[in-house]
Amino acid sequence: MDRVSFSVESRETVSIVGESGSGKSTIGYTVVGIYAPTAGEIYFEGQNVAVPVTKRPKSIKRDLQIVFQDPHSSLNPRLPIGKILQRPFKVHAARGKNKKGCGQRVIELLEQVELSPDYADKISSTLSGGEKARVAIARALATKPKLVVLDEPTASLDVSIQAKIIAMLYEFQQELHLSYCCISHDLSLMRNVANRIIIMYLGKICESSETEEFFKNPLHPYSQMLLSSIPVVLDEEEKMKPQKIQASGEIPSPVNVPAGCSFHPRCVHTMDICRRDDPVMGEVETSHFVRCHLYSQQGTEVVR
Repeated sequence: MDRVSFSVESRETVSIVGESGSGKSTIGYTVVGIYAPTAGEIYFEGQNVAVPVTKRPKSIKRDLQIVFQDPHSSLNPRLPIGKILQRPFKVHAARGKNKKGCGQRVIELLEQVELSPDYADKISSTLSGGEKARVAIARALATKPKLVVLDEPTASLDVSIQAKIIAMLYEFQQELHLSYCCISHDLSLMRNVANRIIIMYLGKICESSETEEFFKNPLHPYSQMLLSSIPVVLDEEEKMKPQKIQASGEIPSPVNVPAGCSFHPRCVHTMDICRRDDPVMGEVETSHFVRCHLYSQQGTEVVR
């Protein structure tokens, strides 16, 4: 990641979107402490938590939780669900619940994610994908966190199950006053979920905007490319998409990022300055930021 800076407000959903290898999951893992940052700062409620996870206070670990992308691999296939859900209480003595009260709290968690109490005795390997996703969400909620990183929470689920999981997450956000940092590659899904959209490419933020403004007025050529490639059914929806942009070439390796603007080898608007200088993030409109020479004083604004 390079010069990545953003904030998540209380009860807000910020979605980080980009192709594989853009650095989305790295951001989430760094926020919750799985990865240690090599530079920079991460502030949570005014406290810098950019330290090795072993040095983070338990209260911070409790308040920052994650739902991993693949519940198949993030849940221990040998342990009963009840044991998996008890673990956070035993580690954190979660907020007024002593170890003796773990059993009742597990039942409450299961019911909260619409699973019956008898799931406590089941093994995760016997569950469906949707059931595993619910267990993973329940585990993240066990400590009553304030910020939850959602790493592709519905990526491996059927569309009907995706809708139920998203609706459940929204209800939890309203009831428990949660903030979400949602990592995704699905812009069409995030349109109905996120308050703000952040577009990433090769470890850098390309564009950041309120969701409604982003879909109405995408500025960065990469954002336009992503939006124009969203499959639609109705002609009315097709008319709302940006003009089709065909990017050339393959995504460069993250360990061999091109000089200048990292997107310039694939961009249809490439100028000499793009090959030479890396653009900086600028506010083009209110709360709408973009990192592109097309919108800098040195470049020429693109006409759509």
